[in-house]
Amino acid sequence: KTAMAIKLAKELDTEIVSADSRLVYKGFDIAAAKPDMEEREGIPHHLIDIVEPEFDYSVGNYYDDARKAIYDILSRGKTPIVAGGTGLYFRILLENYNLPRVEADYKLREMLDLKEKEELLEELKVLDNITYERLKDANKRRIVRALEVIKLLKKPISEMDIQKEPEFDVEWKMPVLTSRQDLYERINKRVDIMVEKGLIEETKYLLKKHGRIKNFVCTIGYQEILSYLDGECTLEEALEKLKQHTRNYAKRQLTWFRKNPELEINI
Repeated sequence: KTAMAIKLAKELDTEIVSADSRLVYKGFDIAAAKPDMEEREGIPHHLIDIVEPEFDYSVGNYYDDARKAIYDILSRGKTPIVAGGTGLYFRILLENYNLPRVEADYKLREMLDLKEKEELLEELKVLDNITYERLKDANKRRIVRALEVIKLLKKPISEMDIQKEPEFDVEWKMPVLTSRQDLYERINKRVDIMVEKGLIEETKYLLKKHGRIKNFVCTIGYQEILSYLDGECTLEEALEKLKQHTRNYAKRQLTWFRKNPELEINI
């Protein structure tokens, strides 16, 4: 996605707005596959390295920041490119869904977080079956947040999650891979490159700087290396877990993008 977006941005002489929930955090570089300055090839990127890892950056925060960046680019006569893999960011921004704005209730969130993912999904299915169908393949953090919102507002998210007229005229593009095996091979190679670039050292640095904050320990790449550093597994086992978790994450991304009727994906 990154290479495709940069190539297109150079052709159109424009700028890129990131739609990746991990790239917003400062210091989350190697594990998040954040493009460095050389990889960006001089193309301005927005919504990368904008908050500290301690900050709970919400979908609402992204909506506000992304709209501001898009209108700034448009005001200079350019067509912005929104690129990334966080489907919910695309959904709220480009499909113009009206998601509820609810302040975090950390006590409730901690209580929900103690439960297993399967138990949370069963609870969500009872309270809001429509949202359950949308989030059943999502990570635990998003399921916890959905239940938090439902319990605080005392009504299903699906009753408030209403699509308005699209704010932007969007043309969707998606890289095409020849096979699922091709995707898995790319993922395995990317993990090996991450280790070569210093993933273990980056994990140690972030642990020392920020401690075991949730945004850090729940990020794919760091959580597996932390297991290795804690002596819970060998490095080889940690890297195999990382590859598996990354494959699962990629499948969730594809599941979301497949649901968009304007996209054709050959994988």
